[in-house]
Amino acid sequence: VSATWTAEPGKEDVVLDAIEKLTPASREEPGNRYYQAYQDPAEPSVFRLFEVYDDEEAYAAHGASPHFKELALEQAIPVLANRERAFYETIG
Repeated sequence: VSATWTAEPGKEDVVLDAIEKLTPASREEPGNRYYQAYQDPAEPSVFRLFEVYDDEEAYAAHGASPHFKELALEQAIPVLANRERAFYETIG
């Protein structure tokens, strides 16, 4: 999964706080192989998240987790100007 979150002007700290808390909790999920977020230094309102899961069930469990609900759905996503997601299959 590749996600791009663009914070509303002035809300970058809210999104950053959510991502900083969401990352360690997400990395501990069964079925999570990789979870890394980046903030674009040229555009500080743009955050990119790269995630790898064992399968679709593991990704679904991530989306249903209490930490995703609290930090992503309730804290970060409401202050995003834009949210994009793309799904890929691992090769090899």
